[in-house]
Amino acid sequence: MLGGTFDPPHWGHLAAGLEVRHQLKLSVVLFVVANDPWQKSASAPVTPAELRLEMARAAVEGFSGLEAGASEIERGGESYMADTLQELRARHPDAELLMVVGSDAAAGLDTWKRPEQLRELATTVVVNRAGRSDRRCPEGWPSVSVEVPALDISSHDIRSRFAQGRPVEALVPRAVAEVVRVRRLYGCSL
Repeated sequence: MLGGTFDPPHWGHLAAGLEVRHQLKLSVVLFVVANDPWQKSASAPVTPAELRLEMARAAVEGFSGLEAGASEIERGGESYMADTLQELRARHPDAELLMVVGSDAAAGLDTWKRPEQLRELATTVVVNRAGRSDRRCPEGWPSVSVEVPALDISSHDIRSRFAQGRPVEALVPRAVAEVVRVRRLYGCSL
């Protein structure tokens, strides 16, 4: 599973999900949309969860083996990966659980809520950008590394581009751009 804010989801997220699925021969990569991403929502406004889920569903549409998940939204409150993994373990007791994180997040895993449960419930998949020497998980974390294409895309930049009426078509799937425009997110006007 690849958890995140997805505000908005972009080609970098999709490239990571597809590459992880391919390299690790997975049946599915679940994009789990955070209800309240506590590490971000305290410092900046976040688009409502239902709209981020709508964008995530639009982003993965048509990609075999990629799905958008609403379990954290359905649970409500702040989103903690440990809760999500516990829920997945209860639903799929025999499945091997993998938690996909970017190399930027990997180094800080010990600061997440209940890190000991995270280590016990899942193997961490660290996504590293091609050609870069990126960070790794702290010592003691079961992990594997997957190299993905180096796409320098940020959700913050995409939100700014929508607000300024600048082109976004090379950064997000067309279906995501359509949701943003129809819902008038990020200061975008039709």
